Amino acid sequence: MQDVELYRHLLGLESPWTVAKVDLDIKAQRVDVHAEHPKGEKWPCPVCGDLLPVYDHSEERVWRHLDSCQFLTFLHARPPRVQCPKDGVHQVRLPWAEPKARFTLLFERLAIDVMQVTHIQAARQILRISWDEAWHILSRAVQRGLQRKEPRLIEHLGVDEKAIARGQRYFTLVCDLVRGTVEHIADGRDKRSFESYLESLSDEQLEAITAIAMDMHEAYIQAALAKVPDAERKIVFDLYHIMQHMGDAVDEVRRKEHKALAEEGDKRLAGTKYMWLYGQERVPQKYWVTFYLLRQSDLRTARAWALKENLRRLWRYKRPSAAESHWRSWYFWATHCRLEPVIKVAKMLKTRLTLVFNYFTHRITNALSEGTNSKVEAIKNAARGYRNAERFKIMIWFRLGGLDLYPVTHGKP
Repeated sequence: MQDVELYRHLLGLESPWTVAKVDLDIKAQRVDVHAEHPKGEKWPCPVCGDLLPVYDHSEERVWRHLDSCQFLTFLHARPPRVQCPKDGVHQVRLPWAEPKARFTLLFERLAIDVMQVTHIQAARQILRISWDEAWHILSRAVQRGLQRKEPRLIEHLGVDEKAIARGQRYFTLVCDLVRGTVEHIADGRDKRSFESYLESLSDEQLEAITAIAMDMHEAYIQAALAKVPDAERKIVFDLYHIMQHMGDAVDEVRRKEHKALAEEGDKRLAGTKYMWLYGQERVPQKYWVTFYLLRQSDLRTARAWALKENLRRLWRYKRPSAAESHWRSWYFWATHCRLEPVIKVAKMLKTRLTLVFNYFTHRITNALSEGTNSKVEAIKNAARGYRNAERFKIMIWFRLGGLDLYPVTHGKP
């Protein structure tokens, strides 16, 4: 088999396209394949599909293809153009690449697979492409996936914020808690950030939402109340965020008490910050004895920790009536404990108690969104941060959007 016939098969070229010649450069470790077509061919208009004669040809273009062994392989061709009476002059579609692409379809598929499992720098080295070329492929893949994304009915949503640029800037992420995919990325964390997603949904999609897990961020609450039917019954305050508020309250009590004790020479609370943030069953073994003795003391911090642990039991109840009874008992204890940070959290929960107790109807948490948040953090760390916010969004969509990213290979010309 001659080299031109071999490369016609390797490239998957079909009539009217053929391989005219193959140039091999051993020193540069490069193969250049030149494709052409016979004269007199008619081509479909890329807009309406009518068969038309060649009007002229574009300048020669070059596409990177899959390597031939260790040799970089490039495909050369002059794409024909047609003049359609209805649609004007257009370049015809090519069977090996999408319009305006720098790479063949098969190379793009390989690059997408590689970049799904490693960071950009490693992918560049494996594929032997530049930084800009890598982002060209990423951007096209995400654009392709978003264009193909079909409207779906999503029952359980999670909305959370993600800090970037050392907390100087935020994104709002909306996730499908069933599929585990990112559905929306917006700048900021205000009402508009979440509202912009809800406004993009049809009435049917809004009606299909049965529960929305979120933290106690007022902007997100107001967006849901404004746009989602019967939102008062559907918003579920995430228990992990609630417990985070309690953890912060315990830590505030500890800091104040440690300062007061240290002035009297009592160092019992020195170096104990993280002990008090653990749940009882998660305390590391090396702290067991020390932490047990601290908990049995008359420390205000020990009392705050006990209140935190008691509140955690709220979500273990199966029956809402039992949970309500536990809440009343806990609330009385919390508001009479004389620990101001704990009292503040208790009163905050009381103002939105319906949204706390919606958990017992829907039994969802924002854990999946938090997991997505962790993956987003890993994406940021892998790139040592993103100065370009749009590229950060592209990578989130690429890795976590559940999108159909691949080009269709060997379509009709």
